Amino acid sequence: MLFVLPALLYVGIFHLVPVVYGLVLSFTDYDPLSRTSPDVVGFDNYVAIFSDAAFRDSLLVTGRYVLMVLPVTVALALGLALLVNRPFPGVGLVRSALYVPHIVALTAVSMVWLWMYSSNGLINEVLGWFQLPAQSWLYDEDTALPAVAAMRVWKALGSNMVLLLAGLQSIPKELYEAARVDGARRWQLFRHITLPGLRPILVYVVAMDIIFLAQGFAEIFVLTGGGPLGSTTTTNYLIYTEAFQYNRMGSASAMAFVLFAFIAGASLLAVRGMLGRRQS
Repeated sequence: MLFVLPALLYVGIFHLVPVVYGLVLSFTDYDPLSRTSPDVVGFDNYVAIFSDAAFRDSLLVTGRYVLMVLPVTVALALGLALLVNRPFPGVGLVRSALYVPHIVALTAVSMVWLWMYSSNGLINEVLGWFQLPAQSWLYDEDTALPAVAAMRVWKALGSNMVLLLAGLQSIPKELYEAARVDGARRWQLFRHITLPGLRPILVYVVAMDIIFLAQGFAEIFVLTGGGPLGSTTTTNYLIYTEAFQYNRMGSASAMAFVLFAFIAGASLLAVRGMLGRRQS
């Protein structure tokens, strides 16, 4: 217990106490600029945010953002993991190169992609090579969220690939050898050996991606600022504006706990769904 005590103190002081304090604030009208003590308003903040169209829209944007990024990221990461799981010259270098985006700060990556999406950026330059018109990627309601999602897919590929690669290498090779002796083909090997063997790692990857993606903020802050016309305003970004632009800490805290429930519910459904298929 003495060895664990420093970690417990850290978690308690810097994680649990702020969470409890935020929960308390969610039942008040706390304004940091007000000189009066906050008044307890009960569930008024929760009632107000659910009647707020901006908050409901932010939940929809958050859900769309997760659905845009998650399937593509997992599928591409699995494909890359299968590719680099085979020995070939330079495989170590390829693995390292694919992992590099993960270790770069999200804000820095967002700044690079902000230039790439600009009118004179790399993407429009490539379009020009094919005689295609330049696009206002981040200033169009139809393309802004997909553009942010594309950047997030690229950013998340490396970490997911490494996890899935570790899962692939943990599957006993004897299973593949026995299946080949029985005449199994590549698709049968993948369906009946690779996927079942990867399921624990896939469940973890999907759950963690949902948790991180649903809290999207830095990429939204840098690339779009929630625009245009709120089309990229995720719930986490709305919480930021509510707390630090409008100084409504009580309302922002209530939004944060609703977002927590949203993330927990989505993660639980995803995990139950994937484990349910295994049991069936």
